[in-house]
Amino acid sequence: MVTTRIDGTEINNNKIIDQIRCLGIDMIDAAKSGHPGIVLGAAPIIYTLYAHYLNIDPNNPNYFNRDRFVMSAGHGSALLYATLYMAGYDLSLDDLKAFRQIDSKTPGHPEYGVTPGVDASSGPLGQGIATAVGMAMAEANLNKRYKAINHYTYCLCGDGDLMEGVSYEAISLAGTLKLNKLIVLYDSNDICLDGKISDSYIEDTSLRFISMGWNVITVTDGESVEQIAKAIEEAHACTDKPTLIEIKTVIGKHSLLQGTNAVHGAPLTKEDLTNIKEKLKVRDIPFAISQNVMDDFQYLIYTRCANLTEKFTAQVESLSPQEQQELNYFMNDDKSISLKELIYEPPTDKNEEAVRITSSKLLNAIVPNFPYIIGGSADLFGANKTYIKDAGNFSSEDYLGKNIYFGVREHAMGAILNGLALHGFRPYGSTFLSFSDYLKPSIRMACMMNLPVIYIFTHDSISVGEDGPTHQPVEQLLSLRTMPNLDVFRPADTNEVIGTYKAILEKKSGPAAICLSRNTLPILATAKANEVERGGYVIFDSIKKPQGIIIATGEEVSISIEVAKRLRTKGLDIRVVSMPNLGRFLKQDDDYIESVIPVEVRKIVVEAASSYSWHGLIFNSKYLITLDEFGASGKKQDVHKKYGFDVDSLEEKIENLLK
Repeated sequence: MVTTRIDGTEINNNKIIDQIRCLGIDMIDAAKSGHPGIVLGAAPIIYTLYAHYLNIDPNNPNYFNRDRFVMSAGHGSALLYATLYMAGYDLSLDDLKAFRQIDSKTPGHPEYGVTPGVDASSGPLGQGIATAVGMAMAEANLNKRYKAINHYTYCLCGDGDLMEGVSYEAISLAGTLKLNKLIVLYDSNDICLDGKISDSYIEDTSLRFISMGWNVITVTDGESVEQIAKAIEEAHACTDKPTLIEIKTVIGKHSLLQGTNAVHGAPLTKEDLTNIKEKLKVRDIPFAISQNVMDDFQYLIYTRCANLTEKFTAQVESLSPQEQQELNYFMNDDKSISLKELIYEPPTDKNEEAVRITSSKLLNAIVPNFPYIIGGSADLFGANKTYIKDAGNFSSEDYLGKNIYFGVREHAMGAILNGLALHGFRPYGSTFLSFSDYLKPSIRMACMMNLPVIYIFTHDSISVGEDGPTHQPVEQLLSLRTMPNLDVFRPADTNEVIGTYKAILEKKSGPAAICLSRNTLPILATAKANEVERGGYVIFDSIKKPQGIIIATGEEVSISIEVAKRLRTKGLDIRVVSMPNLGRFLKQDDDYIESVIPVEVRKIVVEAASSYSWHGLIFNSKYLITLDEFGASGKKQDVHKKYGFDVDSLEEKIENLLK
């Protein structure tokens, strides 16, 4: 591919590629840490994309209608940073020299919000591909909704990404949804960290993708800008399938170790660095930059992408006022949603309701009114009660549908939700709490990126009953609570579910988990929706100064209130505190905490889950009525009885503790 400037001067693609290569390996050498193999092998891929196809504005890296790029092979961060610097993003040579150093703009793996031009955090292999699927779903929805939105989602992956199960899950769904503006560039070099991929991976990748509804193109020469460019053009021409472009490369190209796993994840020797630069005719000086080469790269980008931001702004201004208001929400960082008039229809004939039913009513009242809320279930709509009536199903025939059928793909669901959130949505996904472990890596990434994702987990305790210990969560609440930046709620009744949704949606950003019982629970007269945002409050108080305090969550709250009422007849005056969000409560000021759980009063926790959540409040384990073993299959009441969470057993335990 020969490219010329307007004055007829020819631009040499290979010189730009080789400059990117040398910058990347210099960064790794300076850090004494990194992955030179992908830098040397995949530089022609990323160059071709950025120079000739990616619609971007380096001066406005968050320009909303830009093409998205996800470096799923996140260990290739040096390659990405070198490219972004050369392309004119707000990175300096000093930033490149600080690669992998503390508080730098060039961390070891790409981090969203840290480096200009990084559209998603990546590193755990496979996550990037699945996140890119979510981004492509977001674009498909927005493209149908607003004529101003029209762009591609690109992803660079390696063999490791395709070995991870999360990528398989996401690839399968992307094919089903016919996301034709998703293009995955596969750096296919037949090498992984431990050696040849044939030691662990013999499948025909092309046939796998074809079987899942993808268009597959093979580039036999990964050094050929012309072949890579032709493949991208063919991908653009495919209107009914996502595209995988398998590009055969040589890991560590030009290195003394090229083609071996030894070049994957360790800095090169000084001899090898010199050898590479001599081959490529690049000055053997660390971080030496040819200004002419850099100017040529930026010329290709700026002439192709001139005035993108201005054109998009004009398109947005041509939309209706309501469309502009909606689109501004997608483009802004503040993801709060005001729920001033939250519509909830209480049950007509009884003062009880399953909290998952309450959740369903609220979702059905909220979701249709906000175009930026979208979500679904991992094949559990009927059990999670998260289906939105009359809102349509997200499919290749209707990208505006509100209900996403993720299938039995919890891990991909989590990463896809991240992709949707990175594109401005306020998404939610649902499954059983015991299966939250399947999407934990994706939740972790959402927490790191501070994305406004909502996880709705039902069937939240041993009271699931007959399904047995495989479906009865015990340690999951603890695991979620220990996740930095995750807001974890376990509401006790209908009122607290209402308070939970208000607390989550009125927050500007950040992920949250809602853990809901499957069972019908009493609607408590003393439950307070507006107190949920504080994490904990007094839901049943003693007549005088309490002789003891029971702290409970979820369905154990109503049981604890019944116990407190019984003990009052025996002369024990007990306060019950509902703790729908332990993390929030612990962040309240000392005066509020003291008013709810005074230091001098003995406190007992009742929660049918791991005890380890509570050691910050309770220092004597005998006051923890919790569960540190797996449950059992049986009727709910029998399971409760077996593990001591029925009213009779709790009454006896608590009475003995407070005597």
